[in-house]
Amino acid sequence: MPKPALHSLHIHPVKALRAQTLPAAVVEPWGLAGDRRWAVIDDTGKVLTQREEPRLATAAAEALPGGGVVLSAPGREPLTVAPPEPGATTAVRIFGQKVELVSAGGEARDWLGELLGREVFLAHLDDPAVRRPIDDPPYTSPGETVTLADRYPLLLTTLASLDSLNALIARGDDAVEGPLPMNRFRPSVVVSGTGPWAEDDWNRLAIGEVVLRVAKGCGRCLVTTTDQATGVRGREPLRTLAAHRRLDGKLVFGQNLVPLTTGTIRVGDPVEVLD
Repeated sequence: MPKPALHSLHIHPVKALRAQTLPAAVVEPWGLAGDRRWAVIDDTGKVLTQREEPRLATAAAEALPGGGVVLSAPGREPLTVAPPEPGATTAVRIFGQKVELVSAGGEARDWLGELLGREVFLAHLDDPAVRRPIDDPPYTSPGETVTLADRYPLLLTTLASLDSLNALIARGDDAVEGPLPMNRFRPSVVVSGTGPWAEDDWNRLAIGEVVLRVAKGCGRCLVTTTDQATGVRGREPLRTLAAHRRLDGKLVFGQNLVPLTTGTIRVGDPVEVLD
């Protein structure tokens, strides 16, 4: 078997929009540089995800140097959004946690409102180091922070585990939805050269020279049933995960990571399991 290596790297510059694939990325204490520093907020102050708005999957965001983003969607003119000037923040809610963000203003509000047909606005996380501690005891340590990712700075998946899952889907009573692509799981890093589900037993690993701690398995939700091009929902992979991958009451695919060191990682870097 080939040795484990970094197969692909992905960021989601705007939470819940489609991924941007990169050849290299800087690992910061709170995640990959440019990942989930923006979010779409509804008129009640809640961060929207594809759980509530699967239409978000039809839009994409490209991270720009300096922290800006370009929003795009089929049939829409792209919109470049610069990071807002430092100033007043707005308290928003993400999974019950309050976080202070800075609104991006009217053009982004109008662009996203027309896409979704509802009142929303775009907001920016200016300083992950102070804005959002990881709130998931006992799997965290004091001082660990995260951007607007669901819970943890990075999410790791493996090609072998996706192949195994797709084989299980194909053996099911209704296999018309498979095989599923990796983008259903919205990972940060995808690893090749492992056995199926090998990542379940990892505690600490190095990608290139960057060391990361495995916090816990990632419990999957409705988002994984959402086609990342169309926003159309199905039943897989939750149907098959429920039958074969129910661990500690969660339907698990992938592992959540916390950086222990920082640096640049690149596609092709070796992945070493340290313990």
